[in-house]
Amino acid sequence: MIDRLAGQQTWDVVIIGGGASGVGSAVDAASRGYSTLLLEQCDFGKGTSSRSTKLAHGGVRYLQQGNISLVMEALKERGIMRENAPHLVSDLRFIVPNYTWWEAPFYGIGMKVYDMLAGKYGFGPSKLMSKEKTLAHIPTLKTEGLIGGVQYYDGQFDDARLLVNMAQTAAEQGAVLLNYARVTSLKKNSEGFIEGVAFQDLETGDEIEVSAKAVINATGPFTDSVLRMDDPETKGMISPSQGVHLVLEKSFLPKDTAIMVPHTSDGRVMFAIPWHGHVVLGTTDNLVPEATLEPRPMDEEIDFILETAADYLEREPTRADVLSAFAGIRPLVKAGEGKNTAALSRDHTIHIGSSGLVTVCGGKWTTYRNMAEDCVNHAETVAALDEKPCITKRLNIHGYHSNPERFGDLAVYGSDARGILDLVRTRPEWGERLHDALPIIAAEVVWAARNEMARTVDDCLARRTRAILLNAKAAIEMAPKVAELLAEELGHDEAWQKDQVAAFEAIAEGYLVSSTSRTPTL
Repeated sequence: MIDRLAGQQTWDVVIIGGGASGVGSAVDAASRGYSTLLLEQCDFGKGTSSRSTKLAHGGVRYLQQGNISLVMEALKERGIMRENAPHLVSDLRFIVPNYTWWEAPFYGIGMKVYDMLAGKYGFGPSKLMSKEKTLAHIPTLKTEGLIGGVQYYDGQFDDARLLVNMAQTAAEQGAVLLNYARVTSLKKNSEGFIEGVAFQDLETGDEIEVSAKAVINATGPFTDSVLRMDDPETKGMISPSQGVHLVLEKSFLPKDTAIMVPHTSDGRVMFAIPWHGHVVLGTTDNLVPEATLEPRPMDEEIDFILETAADYLEREPTRADVLSAFAGIRPLVKAGEGKNTAALSRDHTIHIGSSGLVTVCGGKWTTYRNMAEDCVNHAETVAALDEKPCITKRLNIHGYHSNPERFGDLAVYGSDARGILDLVRTRPEWGERLHDALPIIAAEVVWAARNEMARTVDDCLARRTRAILLNAKAAIEMAPKVAELLAEELGHDEAWQKDQVAAFEAIAEGYLVSSTSRTPTL
C-alpha cells in the first residue's frame, strides 16, 4: 500500500478514519473510479466499528420512537448487506417474551408493522407464539408468569470481519488504505480551502504530505478533533455515548434464537444474542465526557445488564459468568443540552465546513452503505469531480460466498477460507487451535498478517479474530503464540514479541470483569 501511495500525485478523495463510515466511503469512492486514499491512526475498526451489538437491524426502538424513515432505510440496507456479504450477514430469530396479557397484541402489532416496512427486504414473518413454543426455542427463559412470545426476524453479522472485507473490497476497486497512519494536520491554500493532509506513518515515523481534491472526516467519536484541526474555535458536533456488552457461555442461550427485551429502565431495548458459540448481552447508553480508544465498561453498566438479564433468564448470570465485557463509543450528533443519549437520533449527518472539509458522523452500522453514498455525493460536489453513479447496492463484498457453512469454523472468511486451509496443508501445525476454549487456528494469524494488514497481536485477537470479545482470559493466554507467529511473518525479534504481549495484556485487562462490584464510577 505504501508503494502504491508513492505513485499518486493528487488524490480525488482522501478519507480520514478507518471505521464503517470511512471504509464504506472508500469502497464507494473507489468503485466510482475516483482515486481514493484512506488513513487510519490505529487499526481498521479499532474503535466503535468493532464493538457493536452485532446486529444488522432496522431498529425496533426507532419504530417505538416513531422514526419510520430511519427504520425503512435501515431495513432496506439490512437486506442489501445480506445480499452483498452472505458469508457475514445472516437471518436471526428473535423472541419478545410476554409476561403480561397486553404484551402479545401490543408487540405483535408492532412487529407486523416492522414486517410491512421491510417489504421485499424482509427476513421472515413475525407471529405470536404459545408458552410451549417459546420455551422450545429458548428453554432457559424464566417460566414463572410466562404467557408466550412474539417472534420476528432480524439480521446478525460480524462487524470487524465485515470491515476487514470492506477494506479489501476498496483495495480491489483501486483504493489505497493505510492503518497506523495518523493525520497530523490539514493543508490549506492561500484562500483557506483544504487541498490535502499531512500524516505520520507510526511504524517508521515518516512524515508524509498528500494533495487532495476532497477530504472526508469519517472519524466517528473523534470527529471533533479533526474539526478542530480545521477550525480551532469549533464547538464540535459529537455527544459521545458508551454502550457496553457482556459475553457469556452458550449454555445461557443454547439454541439459535435471540431474546429482545423491549423496554429497560433506561429506555433502551436489551438483547441476548447467540454469536460465535457464545451469548452477547447488551447494551447500555450512557453519556461519557470524551471518546477514548479503549473505553472500559463501568461497574454500574455491568450490574445493570446482569440485573436486566436476571429478570428473564431462569439461571441468573453473575459477574463470575462473564467471559468478556467490551465497550464502544457511539458518535451521536448533538441535539441541545439533554443528557439522555438514548433519545438522540441515529440518523447520519453530513457537514460541509467553510474550508470544504466534508464530515460524516452519526448513523449506525446497518446504514453504512447509504451513509457512504451520501458522503461521496457531497465530496463529489465540493471537489467538482466528474459525476459518477454509485454502484455499491450490487457490489459483492470481498469473501462473498453463498454457502459459507461448508467451511465450518472458518465460515466468516467466506471464499478466503480455502486460502486458510491451503496454509494448513503447507504447515500442518498451523491447523492447531491456539486455545482449547476457542476454535481459532494458527493459520488465521498467518493469513491476517499476509492478506489483511494485521500488524499487532491486538489486531489479530480483537478484530481479525474475535478472541478478546469472546473470552478475554483465553485471549491473554493465546497472546504469546500469536506474537510468535506474527514475528515470523513480519520479521520481528523476541523483544518485539515481549512488548506486544505486554501491550495486549494491558488492553485485555479492560475486558475482564472482577467477581465483585467496585464503587460505581459513572
